[in-house]
Amino acid sequence: MNTPESITHSCVIYALRCLINMNIPLNQGCLTPCHIFIPKNTILNPSDFVAVCGSTISGQRVTDVILKCFNICAASQGCANSFGWGRGGKDPYTGKVSPGFATGEAIGGGVGAMENYNGASVCNVHCTNTKTTDIEILETRTPILITKWCIRRGSGGDGRWKGGDGATREIEARVPLRVSILSERRIYKPYGIKGGSPGARGENYWYRLQSDGNYIVTKMGGKEIIQIKAGDRVQINTPGGGGYGSRTDK
Repeated sequence: MNTPESITHSCVIYALRCLINMNIPLNQGCLTPCHIFIPKNTILNPSDFVAVCGSTISGQRVTDVILKCFNICAASQGCANSFGWGRGGKDPYTGKVSPGFATGEAIGGGVGAMENYNGASVCNVHCTNTKTTDIEILETRTPILITKWCIRRGSGGDGRWKGGDGATREIEARVPLRVSILSERRIYKPYGIKGGSPGARGENYWYRLQSDGNYIVTKMGGKEIIQIKAGDRVQINTPGGGGYGSRTDK
């Protein structure tokens, strides 16, 4: 979760440009009126002696917090759902390097609702402004099949304006692979505001193929690295966005 101080500065600039109805240039001058104080040796301003994660998780959460302070937007999915797979590389125990590959993607989720706005579904928000790789590219260049790629219907929070739905992304390995997931909001739901309901929390599953053709399903944590066999599947269900306002509001 540790992230460089510059990530928080970027989130402040981003939030200002979202909140102010002006064409603000994207430069350091945006922060001249702002006084940003981040205590040292904290998650958002770590020492030089710890590992950092970068923007894929902390940047999403910082942006949600800033927008919540202005009471303007419900929580979005809150992470990039960084999903990756590959094989080979350096063995951490023997030091031996084997040929292989690695690939990764950021999977979209639900966007938090706002006044007069139902959140978008399956969208990378805030600092994770990327598109998902085409299925044909992944299946051609890596030994996997995309067995499910759809909107996770009903995962957005209810309210006068509804939060966006998350996504379901499932892959099947054609050879043994190392699979990783770096995700958030697998325990706490993306919150709604002003009476809106929270979005659904994310869920990660490992389907292990058995000799009789059935699967044993294992629920994965938010941050995992696993070794899967050919025929196994991994399913990532991303969080929905929070809802805005109560349905009874007028």
